[in-house]
Amino acid sequence: MSADQWTSKDIADQSGRRFIVTGANSGLGEVTARALGAAGADVVLACRDTTKGDAVARSIGARAHVRWLDLADLDSVRSFAHTVESVDVLINNAGVMAVPFRHTAQGFEMQFGTNHLGHFALTGLLLNKITDRVVTMSSGAHQIGRIHLDDLNYERRRYRRWAAYGQSKLANLMFALELDRRLAAAGSAVKSVAAHPGYASTNLQGRTESFQDSLMSIGNSFLAQTADMGALPELYAATSPDVTGGTYIGPDGRSELRGYPTVVRSSGRARDRAVASALWDKSEKLTGVRFPRE
Repeated sequence: MSADQWTSKDIADQSGRRFIVTGANSGLGEVTARALGAAGADVVLACRDTTKGDAVARSIGARAHVRWLDLADLDSVRSFAHTVESVDVLINNAGVMAVPFRHTAQGFEMQFGTNHLGHFALTGLLLNKITDRVVTMSSGAHQIGRIHLDDLNYERRRYRRWAAYGQSKLANLMFALELDRRLAAAGSAVKSVAAHPGYASTNLQGRTESFQDSLMSIGNSFLAQTADMGALPELYAATSPDVTGGTYIGPDGRSELRGYPTVVRSSGRARDRAVASALWDKSEKLTGVRFPRE
C-alpha cells in the first residue's frame, strides 16, 4: 500500500479528537503538533522543555495544551499519566540519539531508558484511556540494533553510542508490533502502529558532544529532508483511516531516507516474537508498569 504522495494537507478533519505528542516542543514533534492543530485536533504537547512548548502551543491556538513530561524519569511519566482522562491517539515521538553514556533517573542507559522504557511505561499507564491508536516512532537505525536481553543497560559491555541508539530504536519497533499483537489477541479496538522519519533535519542530531556533531550538520545540509517531510510518516500513521494495526510507515524514497509516507518492511530481528515477548517482560519488570490484562 502506498499513501500516493500523501501530505499534511490530506489529513481529514480531526475536530473533537485529542492527541498526545511526546517531544512536541521542537523537531518532528513540533511539526506533528502544528499539523494536528491545523486539522482541528486538541493537542497535548508532552515535553520536558515547557518554555519552548508554550511558544509552540501559542502559535497553534487554544486547542493546544502543554504538559511537563520527562521520559528519562519514570516518576514524571506516572505524574503525567495521572493528568490524562482520555485520549484518542498517543504519539510516542520524543527521543535522544547517540548521546554520551549517561543514566536516567532510575539508572537505565539514557537512550534505552528514554526512547523505549519511558514510552513503554507511558503507553502502559495510558492504555485504558486510549480510544483509537498508539503510534511509536522507530528509525532506520533499528536495522543495526541488537536486543541484548542480558545487558540492556550496558552494565557489562562497552558502551557504543550508535549501537545503543540502534538497540533503543529496535526496541521501539518491537514494542509497537508486540503491542498490536496483544491488543488484537485481547479483542481490543485500539491498534498499534510504528513509523520512522527517514533522514530528517532536526535538532535530534548534534547531541553527541563529539566531532560527529559537525559531520551530522553537514549531512543535514546536503542529504536530509525537511522536518515537515520527516513528520509525514507519523502523521499518516496517526490519522489515516486506512492504516491497520501492526503496520510500519516510512518514506517511499530510495533506502527510505526521504519521500512520502508508505508501508515499509521491518528487519527480521524486529519480527522475532520470542525476543519481543522477552523484551516486554523485561520492560515490565524494569519500569514496574504492567499492562492491563483484558
